[in-house]
Amino acid sequence: MKIKTIAFLVGIASVGSMVSVNANAEELRMSWWGGNSRHAATNDAVKEFEKANPTISVKTEYTGWGGHLERLTTQIAGNTEPDVMQTNWNWMPIFSARGDGFKDLLDYSDVLDLSQFDESALAAGTNDGKLNGLPISMAARVFYFNKDTWDRAGLAYPVSWDDIMKAGPIFKEKLGDEYFPIILEGRDVIAMNRSFMVQKYGIPMVDDVNKKIAYSEAQMLEFFQMYADMIKNHVAPSSKYVAGFGKANLYEHKPWINGQWAGVYMWNSAINKYNDNLKPPMSLELGFYPMLKGSKDAGLFYKPAQMFSIGKNSENPEDAAKLINFILNEPAGYNAMGLARGVPLSLAARRALSLDGTIKDDDLSVAGLSQINDLPKHILTSAHFENPRFLGLFEEMMEKMDQGDISVEDAAKDFMSKGNRILRRAMR
Repeated sequence: MKIKTIAFLVGIASVGSMVSVNANAEELRMSWWGGNSRHAATNDAVKEFEKANPTISVKTEYTGWGGHLERLTTQIAGNTEPDVMQTNWNWMPIFSARGDGFKDLLDYSDVLDLSQFDESALAAGTNDGKLNGLPISMAARVFYFNKDTWDRAGLAYPVSWDDIMKAGPIFKEKLGDEYFPIILEGRDVIAMNRSFMVQKYGIPMVDDVNKKIAYSEAQMLEFFQMYADMIKNHVAPSSKYVAGFGKANLYEHKPWINGQWAGVYMWNSAINKYNDNLKPPMSLELGFYPMLKGSKDAGLFYKPAQMFSIGKNSENPEDAAKLINFILNEPAGYNAMGLARGVPLSLAARRALSLDGTIKDDDLSVAGLSQINDLPKHILTSAHFENPRFLGLFEEMMEKMDQGDISVEDAAKDFMSKGNRILRRAMR
């Protein structure tokens, strides 16, 4: 990236003179995905950074989740990626399997205070000995429910997997066909069903050692049958039904806003944007996490909620590292960010935001993280579990089932066969 000269005049002083500001600013680019609250908070933090560093200008590029990976993939392939990028943990095998797809953040530890981060968190962003991504927060999917709608249905929140299944018919009877206990996208379904299978069988879904799906054919059929039973029992709307509302984030659809989709299996770090979009006075509450009797692991998909990475083609990596450090570790940065990216991992930020009351025990994100920390989680999730082609194949099988184009048995067999091929290619 070339250093650009930004010549502009801003404002006219009260005495009539013109004031030149930021006359020779170096420009950094920064990209991320998220909802409106994350966009606003990150832009505020960037503005604070520019105030503190008047020789650096930051161009921000932000989107919703949909299409963000495709856009970034194109940029990286063309060597035009931003200097600072919000990245996902599962993207590391795609972009930096050998650690050379992003800058090594260890090289900039003189301006990026890594001592604020737990060693296990740093390990999650490390590939082949190189720190390619700095985790911002940790997260897992847990259950949240719309208090008002569940009250109208006359139901307490489910405490077991059976309770979830039993809630569907009651919602339909008490509230009507358009009301469902929970709304799930393909990513939610595969993560939730994996949780159940880990609890029941004590094995993860992806076998990294043997580079294949860990389940037997019978277990894979059980995995798909679980989704089919949820649709049959009116627990969640089918992918076909949801598609009828058009392309948008779930929290932007009217049935969510109006409380007809009355729960989510969602990242604790992202839950506030779902709560914020509910029609007042409705609100979400944290539910219980169902555990099978005798289970030694909850089967949580526990990972960095997001990470910050520096593009390998950045011509100003030290200033990019300075920007990351400002947002995560310096008061003006983390105060502007608040909890828009979840409960921060940075020790300095977490202590300060706890002391000033920003981190509250009853915040949905904080309460979710507390539940996550209390649940047993010994079985690690493979980074290949969220391989885009692997997830896309699962969603394709779901859609074919919902369209009536394929049976549950054939969907399970197809997914097993094609999924193993995807994993073998990805793990070469």
